[in-house]
Amino acid sequence: MHKPVAPSCDENWQPILQCIKGLFTEPETLLEIGSGTGQHAVYLCPHLPHLRWQPSDLADQIEGMEQWFKDAELPQILSPKTLDVSDEYWLDDPVAYVFTANTTHIMSWQKVQHMFAGIGRHLKSGGLFAQYGPFNYNGEYTSPSNARFDDWLKQRDPQSGIRHFEDLAQLARENSLILHSDNEMPQNNRILVWQKL
Repeated sequence: MHKPVAPSCDENWQPILQCIKGLFTEPETLLEIGSGTGQHAVYLCPHLPHLRWQPSDLADQIEGMEQWFKDAELPQILSPKTLDVSDEYWLDDPVAYVFTANTTHIMSWQKVQHMFAGIGRHLKSGGLFAQYGPFNYNGEYTSPSNARFDDWLKQRDPQSGIRHFEDLAQLARENSLILHSDNEMPQNNRILVWQKL
């Protein structure tokens, strides 16, 4: 099996690092939801050596990311965990940090609801959840390219699509999360940071 590559990870990891290095500052465990190829863990962890990074994804993604982790030889990256956000129990112990990139718009809305509920259950009080991707505001796209991307997503899977910030904020409130910050990223993306009450 060839090592899988996600070009978006090559493009966005440095701006993501610039944002999250000021957020994830304590020597704690970070759960990454939807680790995909594992590239974000491999690229970010050398710059965040104080973190224990817990990758996770659906079962069919684990083998590919394990190839990245084997080559990288970074002891802070924990063995990847098979995780479906619809599962009630994710981890044995709560975590201080959760990170996800480019997942919310490829999930169904029901899965997004499950993800926020699970984060509400598994994030420590005061903990942070950083969510990278494109989002709509006030019912509108932030760019023509995001509108085209949304059309492409919905043609591929009608249950997917760019989510509305206001809907996510409502989900957050329902799960004891409040907006910590909304950070502009390149290529019409954002990092929304939510904090557990």
